[in-house]
Amino acid sequence: MQQTEKKNIRTIIFDLGAVLIDWNPRHLYRQLFSSEEEMETFLREVCTSDWNEAQDEGRTLAEGTHLLVNSFPHHEENIRAFYGRWSEMLGGEITGTKEILQQLKRSGRYHLYALTNWSDETFPIAWELYESLHWFDGIVVSGKEKMRKPAPAFFQLLLDRYNVDASTSLFIDDNLRNVIAAREFGIDSILFENPEQLRIALENRSIII
Repeated sequence: MQQTEKKNIRTIIFDLGAVLIDWNPRHLYRQLFSSEEEMETFLREVCTSDWNEAQDEGRTLAEGTHLLVNSFPHHEENIRAFYGRWSEMLGGEITGTKEILQQLKRSGRYHLYALTNWSDETFPIAWELYESLHWFDGIVVSGKEKMRKPAPAFFQLLLDRYNVDASTSLFIDDNLRNVIAAREFGIDSILFENPEQLRIALENRSIII
């Protein structure tokens, strides 16, 4: 396969959810709904991504839950399960990505950071569960900082905090919106699809062999 243009990459920035950590509300809600159709309707219309991202941006879990219960009282039990049973949405570390991260860590060639949209109230649960989170040189959590991707200020916060040069950095995220924002910010980026695709993309950049 033809290699992409080589750059002097010194820093690699990972997203976490659905890249390194298998977080998916469907792991929980498949236990609570009798059909995929009912579950998907609930996640599309009630516990939406936009609603969850408000917690990722610093709104408290209690406030977010209260607002949604008031709007959809007939869904109260399932709404409260979102954060009340949040740990059941975790499917573990994504093995292939963990292996890539470990290889990068062992090489000693790169600074490794994470930039994640994640509630400051739930992130400590994952921190206690998953050893791979402790391999990063630093993690910036949106809920703690009260800002989130794709805001340019959130990328800038990581660069400033850890003295990172955007031009020698690579960003990995499963959300196209965030990848586009990073590229516009001047950070080379990979849209994550699966660990095998990520490995090929890193090999094409001569980052791993």
